[in-house]
Amino acid sequence: MISAEHVIALLKQQASEEHAERMQGFFKTGKGQYGEGDVFWGIRVPNQRAIAKDVWKDLLKDQWPTLIQHPVHEVRLTALFILTYWYEKAKTEKEREQWVAWYIEYRAFINNWDLVDTSAHKVLGDWFRDRDRSVLMDWVGSQDLWEVRIAVVSTYRFIKRGDYSSTLWMAGQLLTHPHDLIHKAVGWMLREVGKMEEEVLLEFLNQHYTHMPRTMLRYAIERLHEPLRKDYLLGKVKN
Repeated sequence: MISAEHVIALLKQQASEEHAERMQGFFKTGKGQYGEGDVFWGIRVPNQRAIAKDVWKDLLKDQWPTLIQHPVHEVRLTALFILTYWYEKAKTEKEREQWVAWYIEYRAFINNWDLVDTSAHKVLGDWFRDRDRSVLMDWVGSQDLWEVRIAVVSTYRFIKRGDYSSTLWMAGQLLTHPHDLIHKAVGWMLREVGKMEEEVLLEFLNQHYTHMPRTMLRYAIERLHEPLRKDYLLGKVKN
């Protein structure tokens, strides 16, 4: 069986100071930025995925909290890759419930957009697709940026099953959210709705586009035909 220390050692072997410096800028780790204080070793994502794939079967379950609470970003991301493997390969409802409970319990450490976007829909989205979603709905009103993004991105799994209700409700609630990362997440999910059923997206846009944050609108309309996309940007579409 494998310990958390073994996984951390494998990751550290892949570290690159040069890449770490670039990542700290990319993920906005400076003072006052959304990733303030996050630490990077400069490990490329394919290498993290490969390590997670190699160890997930043999990692001692009680070692996972050590990984997800680690101060280094790549260790936390690898922990989420492992948890996702556990969830997807689980043979019983009880096992899946445990991984969902851990995701929720340790969500404070899922605190940058890549950590959220690679895992939320695969774990919480899958779990809540046929269950009460009040936990996710409550997070939409959270003061924590990452709880809000987890809620929004989780709906990707609902969208792929033709269920847009949660996405559209959240989008309506978040039209006045102050943070660009939420505007991007909502716009992304609206775009995914449009890829499934464009008329549903257009109905939402026609009601709200004039007071949507610009970034949210740009993300949402990205896949529309160019003339219609331009009309939305120029405010020419009649409600």
